[in-house]
Amino acid sequence: MNPRVSVIVATRDYGRYLAETLASVIAQTFTDWELLIVDDGSRDHTPAVIAPFLSDPRIRCVRSDGLGQSRAKNLGIRMTHAPLVAFLDGDDWWLPTKLEQQVRLFEQQPDVGVVYSRRHLVNEAGEPIGERTADFHRGMVYPRMLLTNFVCFSSAMVRRDVFEHVGVFDERLDLAVDYDLWLRVAKHWEFDYVDEALVNYRTGHGNLSKRIGERIATVFAIMRRSLQRRGGEALLPAAVQRDAWGSTCRTMAYVERANRPAEAIVWYWHAAMLDRRWLASARAIGRNAWNLMRMRPSADHEKV
Repeated sequence: MNPRVSVIVATRDYGRYLAETLASVIAQTFTDWELLIVDDGSRDHTPAVIAPFLSDPRIRCVRSDGLGQSRAKNLGIRMTHAPLVAFLDGDDWWLPTKLEQQVRLFEQQPDVGVVYSRRHLVNEAGEPIGERTADFHRGMVYPRMLLTNFVCFSSAMVRRDVFEHVGVFDERLDLAVDYDLWLRVAKHWEFDYVDEALVNYRTGHGNLSKRIGERIATVFAIMRRSLQRRGGEALLPAAVQRDAWGSTCRTMAYVERANRPAEAIVWYWHAAMLDRRWLASARAIGRNAWNLMRMRPSADHEKV
């Protein structure tokens, strides 16, 4: 008999974090799950970390050879069978009631395709760090999702029927793969969330800052495809579409403001020209211009 939840951990070279990740699955109060670990060509001690966990009959591991995150996640989807699929990155970890609370929501709402939750931000050492309170949304969220990706990937649980309907992760993409999927899902399925932080989300240790330009280009391409080639333009007023483009420019500016305030000014200017939040963008331009003159930019950071 198949379990009710398939947990997929696709990871590479996160051996230093992975034991905490896997232990958090075993510690779940909901126990009817299977866990598939996709070790996508790790060159560190990841296999040694995984080995003790394989004594649990619910846990399997498959090793792939550098497929990339989209293909590795899709391999996990193909190799599991439960009606609900939960994703967990190899550097994050769950709180014990995470699966239990999300399964309950799915049982109560057959039209919901994705359930997510709030998160705690932690640093590389796993220590809590300050975070801004984000807005979360439920129901048919396509316009909101176009503005910003508010779903923490390691908090997401997806009804397997969703993949049959809209497809799996786009294997042509290497960045923002979850955003592309959520935009496709949001046109057809409702989203819901547990209003509680059920994930510890580790940040500040990756190399995303080195790929900002590539990432933002990918996000723009995903949005353009969703609007122009997948019917999004017919669903949304022109003003909402402009807000979406402006929001993306502001996100780029927010990331750039710490180390490259001049670039942040350019992105805020684009945002001011695109959407209805021109006053907020104008104020941000002033703040970054002041930082640039003082040569003391803010040290805050956020993943794009």
